[in-house]
This record gives sequence, structure tokens and C-alpha cells, in this order.
Amino acid sequence: MIVVARVLIDSPLPQLDRLFDYEVPPALVAEAVPGVRVRVPLRTAGRVVDGYLVDVVTAEAPERPLSEVDAIVSPVPVLTPELYALARRAADRAAGSASDILRLVIPKRMVRAEKAWLAAQAPASADEIAPSATPVSGDAEDWADTVLAPYPGLADAIAAGERLAIDAPPHPSASLTVGAWAELLAAIAVRQLAAGRSTVVVVPDHRDEEQVLAVLGVWLSDDAVVRDDARRSGPERYAGYLRLRSSRACIVVGNRSTVYAPAHDTACVIVWDDGDPLLAEPLSPGVHARDAALIRQELEGSSLVFAGHTRTTDIERLVQLGWVRQLAAARRTSPTVVLSATREGESHGARVPSSAFAAARDGLREGPVLVQVARPGYAPVLVCAECRTPARCRHCTGPLRARRPGATPDCGWCGRSDPTWTCVQCGAAKLRMASSGSERTADELGRAFPNTRVIVADGAHPVTEVDATPALVIATRGAEPHARGGYRAVILLDGDRMLLAEQLRIGESALRWWSNAAALAAPGAPVHLVGVAGPVARALATWTQAAYARAELADRGPLAMPPVVRVAAVEGTPAAVEAALTELRVAVPALGATAGAVLGPVPLPDDLVRALVRFDYAHGRNVADSLRASVVAEALRGRRAARRSPGRSGSGNRTTLRVRLDVPELDL
Repeated sequence: MIVVARVLIDSPLPQLDRLFDYEVPPALVAEAVPGVRVRVPLRTAGRVVDGYLVDVVTAEAPERPLSEVDAIVSPVPVLTPELYALARRAADRAAGSASDILRLVIPKRMVRAEKAWLAAQAPASADEIAPSATPVSGDAEDWADTVLAPYPGLADAIAAGERLAIDAPPHPSASLTVGAWAELLAAIAVRQLAAGRSTVVVVPDHRDEEQVLAVLGVWLSDDAVVRDDARRSGPERYAGYLRLRSSRACIVVGNRSTVYAPAHDTACVIVWDDGDPLLAEPLSPGVHARDAALIRQELEGSSLVFAGHTRTTDIERLVQLGWVRQLAAARRTSPTVVLSATREGESHGARVPSSAFAAARDGLREGPVLVQVARPGYAPVLVCAECRTPARCRHCTGPLRARRPGATPDCGWCGRSDPTWTCVQCGAAKLRMASSGSERTADELGRAFPNTRVIVADGAHPVTEVDATPALVIATRGAEPHARGGYRAVILLDGDRMLLAEQLRIGESALRWWSNAAALAAPGAPVHLVGVAGPVARALATWTQAAYARAELADRGPLAMPPVVRVAAVEGTPAAVEAALTELRVAVPALGATAGAVLGPVPLPDDLVRALVRFDYAHGRNVADSLRASVVAEALRGRRAARRSPGRSGSGNRTTLRVRLDVPELDL
């Protein structure tokens, strides 16, 4: 009998995405426990690689001897069985590799941080440590109950492990410079921690993270909260991950990869604002945090809460199916939204109508006023003054822009300046500013409101919060700072330009941008949406975002567009894509019988092609398995070709077939 270790190789190669058997030498048997990092030989590569020991079994010695585990890298089990099961399920659903997901979750080993953690655990092991007293005071519990009181049945639903969709309160906090939504999420987590269970809070970016942490910092000690994001140093992140290995309950707050955090006895996973593109993982296999949370809830039986100021069509679809339950507040609250349009007698080119201008003037008497614009910079778009042809860079065809009045135009892509620009259509040499960015808007409104402080908040000028004194805050969408006590007026400009983007979800996105900005207004303060009409504007004015999502879902059904169906993108050489599609039609015969199920292939740069595959959710597993098999087959074919022609540099390493399921944004 021998001891066999089943190891997952940490490699991006698709053909290595399975468990390999290795014999554990007698000297390593004591340390060879599931979850530890190991180094094992890879026969085909002739080298030693890293991996995770997933399971250890005792078996009869096979006729062909197994390779032996080379070394145990660390005695700390960093891969829990629950995390491996989640990574495996998520990867299989997305036709990807489990190691790619684990690479996002498990930080690199930091020896000094690991030694400090091991010293703190001595003499008992991590699994033998008795849980400490729940670090929640009576005042914190009372506060959490007060915050959750407007949502009848919420605490019971979370305790029962339900999947919920919640519309967050659309107003600022009364005591902190954060949104009331952050208090709601923190209250849910505090209530679970008081019961001795953990909560995982997933937010799009560091600004949202700071708000939740600010609320938790008021009621909990530092050791009860684990911050999980890439902004921390390597040792800090690894120490935080090791903290999750203890048997003490905690609250984990972080970005998209935090959805996989292996917290002890997780009671609830909360995903805030799932429509934010930052929650869509750009790295392979590209699993959205929303989908990973749904898989985790199914595996663990924990509760799952989707909260936001708007409702995505993805969540609304699940609500209509009964898979997610909508839980509303006992009393509905909403901002005061005004649809502002140019009045009779005003210039139709007026960017700020008189009603919005008056609201800004009145608001500045009491405190700050927010003006949301579409783009940063001074003049992000320049056109020919004669024929209105967009000005393009002569080197890379990127858009030309102006950083200040009278400045030489430069390219937004390559950065080259072009002082001798001439129009390719009419030959004119004079440019015209076709749009106003945040800096130009600040310049114009600064002249309209003299002796008023003007603050610009965008990617180049990050501002997280402002005080309660009068000020004009010009911010791009998503970069709006919080104001103490809320803004006394909110002006939403450039809404018509935002809706012109050629994106399937542009209506959803615009409604989310405007709703998040409206939620920054003080109670009763006016919110003016300028120059926009139609369903999106009406949804904002009546604060019926869920109804808009239902209408969008109904419109997409006959067109077979996401999220009514799932979409896979298949990219590679023409031969590889055609072979993958042929195998897919055999594996899923329903695709061949459905008109428009396969779109393309269409040409791409570098002699590649791309095809889109639209399929029903019921066929998801078969589609993923077939496409994954094609990726593995193509990788092996490329490796064999490299062996036959060793002189062809890089031919065996180039990926000739790439697959992504659930494409976040289709090219229209």
C-alpha cells in the first residue's frame, strides 16, 4: 500500500486542468494534508511545478510506478475543500481552469507573515483553536436591529439561507459621510457576527469598500473585519487570508475575487451593485462575481443578498423565475427627481436649463451641489469647424482632444500632439469643441456662479468626500464624492450623450449611474435629469428601476439577447474555430435546429476569427464541456506541432483557441 496525493497543478495550460496522482514518500506523509502547497515533477515538461494537494488516499501500488511529490512548500493548508469545490464548479460553468480562479483568490506565500501566523496558533493547530467570544457589543446589536427594521422579515430570511434582491435606501447616512446602503450591508454582517457566523461583502471598488469599512469601524474591533483587496501589500493580504483559516467568525469586505473568500462558517454573501462592470472578472475564465455568488450559495447553503439602487436584468430574470426573492422595505422612499427640459424662449443649445440652474443656485445657499457629466478633461471631442468631421490623429486614428482653451490638440490614444492638423474631408485647419468634459464644465459654471468654490472629481482628480459648506462639485459618472449630510441639489448633465453609446446594456448602465448619483442627495433635495425623456428617464423619475428591468427583459426575449440566453465567444484560427463549432453542434444538437444560434465567424486582426454562440441555460453544461474539450484538443495539437517543428519559435505556446462564456458586453 502507498499513500497517493491528488494534486491540482498551478498552470494556465488547459490540458493540465485535472487532478494528477503522485506517491507521497514516507518522509512527507505527516505533512501531506489536503490543502497544502506542494512541488511535483511534470514528466512532459521535465521540470518541477507548483500545485495544491487536494486529497490524500491510500491505494495499492500500481504496476507503473507513480512519480513522487518533490516537496511540501508550506505546512499551512491554504486550499479548503469548500474553496476547491467552488473553484471547480465555477470553472466548469465557464469552460475554464480551476487553477485560474484559485490564482485570483489565494495570495502568494509570504514566509514572514506565515511564520508569524503559525507562532500565534501554537501550540494548537488552526482546526483546534476554540472560537473566541463574539466581538459584538449590545449597542452594536441594537444598532443593527434598528437599521434592519425597515425590511420586515430580512433577518429571518437570511437565517433561513434565502436568495434575496433588495432595493437599498437611496439617501446618505444621517451620522456618517457614507451612503445609507453601506449601513444596511454592515448591519446584516453585524447581525450574523453576533450569531457567531461570518459574512462576505463584495463591492465593486475601493470607494465602496471604504464606506462599508467606515461603518463597521464604528461598531466592531479591527480583528473582527478582514479587508481583502489588491491595494494592500503582499504580506498584509497573505496575513488576512490566513486569518480566514482560523475558526473565528469574521466579516470579509473586498472586491470581485472576495466572493470566493473561504471565511469560517459563512452565513451570508452580499453583492453590492452587481451591474457595475468592475464585478465582471476580465481574466480567464471571466466568471462574474454574481455568478460565483450564486454557485457558492448553492454549494454552501448560505444566504445570498443582491443589493443596489437599481435592478439588473440578470437579477430580475432570477426574480421572475422564483430563484431569487424580492424583499421590499415596509415604506418606500425615493429622491425628488425632476425631468428638466429647455423651456420656451430658451436656447435649445443651453446645457443647463433655467429650472436646473435655479435649483443649483438655491442649493448653494445651504451646501454643496453635485453636477454629473459624462466625460473627464476639458474638451474630450474635437471636430472640424467647417464640416463637423471628428478630428482624428494622423498616426493612430485616435480621437483628438483639447486639455485647455487654445491648447494644441493631442491624441487620446497615443498622446501625440498635432499642431498642424487639417481636416481629411474639407482641408480646413480650424477645430471646434464638440463636447464639454469635467474641467470645461467647471470653468463654465465657475463663471456662472462667481465667488463659489468649484471642485472637480474625476479619474485625474480623485475626491472621496466634501464638507457641508457651499461648493460646486463637477464629477464624472462613478467618481462622485460623498457630501456630509448629502448634496442640496444634484444636476445630471449629458444624459442624452450617455444613451448614445452602442451597447446592449446602455439603458441599464445610465439608470444605474443616475440612480447612484441621486442617492447622494439630501432628503428632499431636487435631482434634475437634463434633456432626457423616454423609459429610462421615467424609471428614474418614478424610482421604479425594477419595472424598467422587467420591460428590458421582455424586449430582449424575442431577440434572444442576454440575459434571456447565454452567449459564448469562440476566437482563434479559422480551422480551430470551425472544428470547435462542429464538435459543439454534435454535442448539443439543439443548436443546429435553432436559427441564429451560431453567429459568424467574422474576421479579426492577425488572421483570426470569432464566432458567437447563443444557447439556453439548460444547455449550459453541455456547451461548456464541448468548448472546453475543443480548447484542450487544440492546445495538445499545438504542442505536438511544436515537437515536430522545434525550429518554429513559440508555435507551441501560442493559444490558438480562446473561449469565453457569458460575454459581459456584446459588440453591436
